[in-house]
Amino acid sequence: MKYNKILKAKFISRPNRFIAHCELDGEEVVCHVKNTGRCKELLTAGTTVILTDERENKTRKTPFDLISVYKGERLINMDSQAPNKVAEELMKRIYPKAKIRREVTYGKSRIDLLVENGEEKILVEVKGVTLEVDGVAKFPDAPTERGIKHLRELERAVSEGYKAIVLFIIQMKGVAYFTPNRETHPQFADAIVEVHKNGVDVWAYDCKVQEGIVEADMPVEVRL
Repeated sequence: MKYNKILKAKFISRPNRFIAHCELDGEEVVCHVKNTGRCKELLTAGTTVILTDERENKTRKTPFDLISVYKGERLINMDSQAPNKVAEELMKRIYPKAKIRREVTYGKSRIDLLVENGEEKILVEVKGVTLEVDGVAKFPDAPTERGIKHLRELERAVSEGYKAIVLFIIQMKGVAYFTPNRETHPQFADAIVEVHKNGVDVWAYDCKVQEGIVEADMPVEVRL
């Protein structure tokens, strides 16, 4: 996926989870943060960030979106809306003849993608990953009961004849492997191990991230 009207800025502060203050061309500007997660290890004062210019949209309260951040030399996309789009593009590559639908209701949840590949029906729940620790990608960066609920829905779908995948889109390059973040949410880590044993596939793909582009690239080893 591609972004339009890319700008480079310096991060100043984040007074709440929706808003960031950044320095752009010597002036302080207010940006919408396209990720409500903590991201404390990413958004540190003075860090270079990438914005999109939304000033032409007069209905917006904020004139810019914060979409990516440099962590050293590594550029990390932190737009929480990007993984679903990236995942859909990936599924089209893997299943070029399939019909793909977004936001499909299953049980008491909305699952991100339904891939209908001939007679095969594949439910895909997408999780964006922005947390990297010592070269290892981890999810989640905060406890997620909703994430556990999605895993259980996928587990039930397998018992009803679907194929089910939880797909971790790692929004960066250069990680060694992916693992659930047991330190932050041990219940999520336990749940993903259990549903995997019961037939839910666990995939992880890294991404090529440029200042205006993010796309799924290569499969990454999953260690549960």
